[in-house]
Amino acid sequence: MSEQEQAETTRLLRDWAEGDRAALDVLAPRVYKELRRIAGNLMQAEVGGRTLTATALVHEAYLKLVDVSQIQVEHRAHFLALAAKVMRQILLDRARRRNAAKRGDGAVRVNLDAVAEVLAGEDKDRALIALDDALEELAQVDERRAKVVEMRYFGGLSVQETACALRVSPDTVMRDWRIARAWLLTRIAG
Repeated sequence: MSEQEQAETTRLLRDWAEGDRAALDVLAPRVYKELRRIAGNLMQAEVGGRTLTATALVHEAYLKLVDVSQIQVEHRAHFLALAAKVMRQILLDRARRRNAAKRGDGAVRVNLDAVAEVLAGEDKDRALIALDDALEELAQVDERRAKVVEMRYFGGLSVQETACALRVSPDTVMRDWRIARAWLLTRIAG
């Protein structure tokens, strides 16, 4: 995306954040491909045979984002992080509903470096819920590190994009990423 396109996207984001729904209608096609990529990454954690597709996830997230009022979106990376968070919440809500009848046999151990492999098994829902619970706990202790995990792992943002969204250096993002992964692994492993 050129600098001019990025500036226009930022302007549309700000207009949308101020309540201009027409701006979102123009913005959505501009960022659809990136939203679809994020949804695809998130859907890798979904158990086979589910009815929700990456496209459906993007559309469901869009419906939720349209209903959001007066949000503070500063730029493209910030918007993508917000969209990733909305999509993750949709998947978590679905996993919790599916898992409601399956409770009881203990926590699932998840190695954050190999989450995709763990989530490829039969306990994807519980693993995703365990990761989300640990991430929520991390947010209570260190909100920025939790946001780094959300943006990098769930949102698929690069180190540079995450640094820009959080207004910190790329080195800080990498340090937070390493510390947050270790913290989450400790919490999830018990």
